Amino acid sequence: MAAIDIVTKEGLNRFKNELFDELKELLKPAANTGQKQWLRSQEVRHLLHISPGTLQNFRMNGTLSFTRVGSMHYYKLDDINALLE
Repeated sequence: MAAIDIVTKEGLNRFKNELFDELKELLKPAANTGQKQWLRSQEVRHLLHISPGTLQNFRMNGTLSFTRVGSMHYYKLDDINALLE
């Protein structure tokens, strides 16, 4: 028999706050470089001068690793720099 989890408003609020805290941490600038550690898709496309389709191909074929949060994709600046080198 499957266990049943009850979702409460309090639990959802706690989850929301934890998620926002993690997103803030991901998006805050790197302490020593003054640049963000993680970039969104639009920022990566602008930086690399590529189309949305090309970025999608990079994701699909493993050329560029990413982290997905909800419907947003985030890319590590270090991975982008490694790709350029």
